[in-house]
Amino acid sequence: MNTRRNFLKVGCCALAKATIGSQFAQMAAVNALAQSTGADYKALVCVFLFGGNDANNTVIPVSSQYSQYATTRGPIAIPQAQLAQLPTPSGAVYGLHPALAGLQPFWTSKQLAVVANVGTLVRPTTRAQYLAGQSQVPSNLFSHSDQTSEWQTAMPLGGNTGWGGRLADKFLLYGTNQPSSFPLGTSVNGGALLLNGTNTQPATIQPGSQGIGLEGSNPDNAAAVARDKALQEILTMDAGYALVQAASANTQEGIRVATLVNQVTQSNPLTTQFPTSGIGTQLSQIARLIQVRTQLGMRRQFFFAGLGGFDTHSNQLGDQQNLFAQLAPALAAFQNAMAELGVSDKVTLFTESEFSRTFQPSAGAGSDHAWGGHHLVLGAAVKGGNLYGRYPTLALQGPDDSGNRGNWIPTTAIDQYGASLATWFGVAQNDLTAVFPNIVNFDINTWNVGFMS
Repeated sequence: MNTRRNFLKVGCCALAKATIGSQFAQMAAVNALAQSTGADYKALVCVFLFGGNDANNTVIPVSSQYSQYATTRGPIAIPQAQLAQLPTPSGAVYGLHPALAGLQPFWTSKQLAVVANVGTLVRPTTRAQYLAGQSQVPSNLFSHSDQTSEWQTAMPLGGNTGWGGRLADKFLLYGTNQPSSFPLGTSVNGGALLLNGTNTQPATIQPGSQGIGLEGSNPDNAAAVARDKALQEILTMDAGYALVQAASANTQEGIRVATLVNQVTQSNPLTTQFPTSGIGTQLSQIARLIQVRTQLGMRRQFFFAGLGGFDTHSNQLGDQQNLFAQLAPALAAFQNAMAELGVSDKVTLFTESEFSRTFQPSAGAGSDHAWGGHHLVLGAAVKGGNLYGRYPTLALQGPDDSGNRGNWIPTTAIDQYGASLATWFGVAQNDLTAVFPNIVNFDINTWNVGFMS
């Protein structure tokens, strides 16, 4: 038997506060003549680097600390001459991993920024406090599953909703996307805790699929057309059960949205060519959904994509090179597509990863699980060409090391990183605590890191 996942590559999950046995909030039909999104449209795009990306080899100091870097990293150090130069207004120069050199033009055009040493924190923490056990720290540090969850929830002691989902809850109260009931959040990388809210759930598109719609649907194939017709008859049948009827309504809505997306994008295809890699296909899917933002009646959207394989305990130079060789052209194509759509200043892409890796390498020319790392933010609304936050002191057992291997204690919390994006997105300051409950542990003057216009 075919599963629901095999039937649909897009599923719109917009049942709010459903009560079994009484009432499901039925998703309304998408209005193809919805109000224009106009200048008010904004979108966030999270690209999650699963496995723990080694940020120490992503953004490297060039004008200072390079000798410390090269000496300590030894077999996994990248030669200085190979780095893509990132000059900053302060005069400090950093180097981008050579496989990410395709993003350097966006730094020059002030569309790319680096946020340094970001991680999960309960509150600001120093090395002395950490070693003395005087500051509460996130639960299960260095655990892939726990830290992946905490980055997406912005709840360092555990939580069941994502900060993107709570942001969607807030915009639901604002009525931002009304009358459209298409979900604010959409994942093209399977289930995304980041986008799960209390009253809102994201739409999901099967990862890596080239099309959006029914699996095997083909208007030129008689058998496929017959199957589609039979499915539509099943979906419109009155089953007499609220749960079944609600599921059928959502499936119909998914088909309706898929048809709309395909009609618009096929009649007005993007000229920007995306790479055929997994992350390239995911970002192409997001670009297509942004292309139909007006038809969907959307003023705010939040997307989730991901790339795995960053758990580089060995062969780090080769593995990270291969991963970045997929990531860089995909990000560049996405930014070029946003410019083609005229929304490059309305869409901001940012990276997340559960943790960085130890500065000191491990046996096998790799590195181990660590803590704070550096992240990229891309878009024309970014105050680019600069590094934000504080780059760590590259010294084993130094002021930023939680131990003795270069395990950097974050100096910018995920709460502050996310709040800076949420503020640009339109969340009022007095609503930030509902989206980032833990942010109250930080000085209010540091909630906005300053990398967004």
